[in-house]
Amino acid sequence: MALTQVSSNKCSDGYQKVFEHDSSELKCKMKFAIYLPPKAESSKCPVLYWLSGLTCTEQNFITKAGSQQAASEHGIIIVAPDTSPRGCNIEGEEESWDFGTGAGFYVNATQEPWKTNYRMYSYVTEELPRLINSNFPADPEKMSISGHSMGGHGALICALKNPGKYKSVSAFAPICNPIQCAWGQKAFSGYLGSDKSTWELYDATVLAESYSGPELDILIDQGRDDQFLSSSQLLPDNLIAACSKKKIPVVFRLQQGYDHSYYFIFSFINDHIKHHAKYLNA
Repeated sequence: MALTQVSSNKCSDGYQKVFEHDSSELKCKMKFAIYLPPKAESSKCPVLYWLSGLTCTEQNFITKAGSQQAASEHGIIIVAPDTSPRGCNIEGEEESWDFGTGAGFYVNATQEPWKTNYRMYSYVTEELPRLINSNFPADPEKMSISGHSMGGHGALICALKNPGKYKSVSAFAPICNPIQCAWGQKAFSGYLGSDKSTWELYDATVLAESYSGPELDILIDQGRDDQFLSSSQLLPDNLIAACSKKKIPVVFRLQQGYDHSYYFIFSFINDHIKHHAKYLNA
């Protein structure tokens, strides 16, 4: 699979790069960002996958989160893909900010006209790791996953649906119970159709209720002043209840005064990288 380098910038003694490739899952050109710590010049490194939220591209995380310093110190590669296919010329894909372009919701769509291209779940869990492992000094046995908002939902479902694949998972302000919130209902009805049993396959709260696999330590940070928390889009209490029933360890931190923005992510990203390093470098 041919990769084209789009940009490369030295950062925290490593390199922040962006590549483009033709995706077999999404049937379009896709970009992803990759941070290569200095350690990658001499040995294989574990990989943390970062999934961004609604309207984002691969750029938001690498320019706003300030993750490179901690990734450099802990010797972790960070891969940040885009949030949806791009330029597929599907009718309606540009009509709203919370569905279509920039809003893939990390599912494999089953409905027309989305099902050919909108396969972000398989892209993130299968195609992208294959690409990274074959083109970069990545340790294929050591992967973790994290994300924000829609991407926090993505990180949680990827970990819960694939026991043992990811060493650890964390999230910032994740959409925890999408079948119960407006964002999720809009996306799932469009991508997955009216049969709500198919929605449950991509809902972290439902998946936690039936999880059986290696112990998964979950770290979640949530801003207390997040407008989407108060408008019932995120519903973390539902996930926490499901996890406690299944004895899945969750550290949930409600952070006073913080909102839903990248200022919030910037403030706590080092804690999350340290959380993943504990498992990736074990």
